[in-house]
This record gives sequence, structure tokens and C-alpha cells, in this order.
Amino acid sequence: MAEGLRERKKRQTRQYISDVATGLFLERGFDAVTVAEIAAAADVSVNTVYNYFPAKEDLFFDRSAGMVDRLARWVRGRPDGESAAAAVLRELREEIEAVSPRVGLIPGYTRFQRVIEEAPALRSRLWAIAQEVQANLEQALREETGAADDDELPNLMAGQIGWAHSTVMAVIGREMVRGRSPQEVSREVLVLLDDIEDLLSERVLTYAVRGSS
Repeated sequence: MAEGLRERKKRQTRQYISDVATGLFLERGFDAVTVAEIAAAADVSVNTVYNYFPAKEDLFFDRSAGMVDRLARWVRGRPDGESAAAAVLRELREEIEAVSPRVGLIPGYTRFQRVIEEAPALRSRLWAIAQEVQANLEQALREETGAADDDELPNLMAGQIGWAHSTVMAVIGREMVRGRSPQEVSREVLVLLDDIEDLLSERVLTYAVRGSS
């Protein structure tokens, strides 16, 4: 369905407020910028900012909705014959090979990461996002395998698959903060991903194969 004029204007307003806030955060730090200052810079009211972003942290992690369901979405979208772990590893490889900003391979990442490191509220929100990622992945595995609520296997498998993803993301973040080029980090992390796959057990790698009995 085509986006209506009202919806487009709301999306554009939301994006503009987010862009203004991000610019201020990167320039001055998260704690030094108030919501009132963001509203003034974006030429909107404080209430308008809160209508789009319930908390100040939401302005910084404005794309977190795409983050929290990413692993679950990859698992649910896997083709026949592919396991849950294989789907996540494949999607990660594709993002890294493409030097995608969605995995942090982007110039200027150092400034973004330093804002997080200097703000306890952002570190706390990042931890909460990681917990949501894990919970959504576990729920997807339960649904895909038909596991009972008291079955701990989906939780254990989500932990293993989530470890692979979080390890890759942590290494990318660490190396980008060191000021290295996205292309160089991409090449090295692809090798790391092969090592991670070697460390995963056969049981993890063959869990939740789509189409298997």
C-alpha cells in the first residue's frame, strides 16, 4: 500500500528530529544535550519530540526496532534445508562482505561509539537491546521448532547463536574505534566468522533445519 501524505510527513518529521539529535549528541555528548535543546534545534515543541521518542535514549538508538528482531527475522526467513545458526551466519557474512553500515562498518563509527561509552544511560539501553535480541531469537526458535514452554533447548541454542553474533559485533566495534578502515575490518572479520563457525558444535549448526522432520 502506498504511503499516504500524512504518514510520509510524520516519517520525515521523525527522521529530521532524529538527525538533529544525533548531530548534537556527536558534537557535545549525550548527557550534555537536553530534549529541550533538541526541540529548539529541530524547530518543534518538546511534546512533539516525546510524541515520536518516548525517552531521550530512543533519539540515539532510533533504529533499534530493526536491531531487536534482526536475528529472529533471519531465522524465520531462512530457506528450506537451512538451520537457524546457518541462517544467522550466512546473513552476517553477507552484511560483512557488503561492508554494511548495519553491522557498524561505517566511517565515523568511532565518534558514535565514544558517545555510548561516555553515557551510562546509553550503555544501559544497549544492554537492554541485547536482552531483547536474545529473547526474540529464543521465541523464534520455539515457534520454529514447536518446543514446549518448559523446554530449555531453544534458550540454550539462542545463547550459542547470539554469542556468535555479539562476538562479531563486538570485534567490529573494537576495531572501528581504533580508526581502521571498514574494508580492512570486513576482511578480518570474515576470517573470524569462519573460526566462530568451527567452534560451534554440530548440534548447534544442525538445529532447527527448515523442512526437516
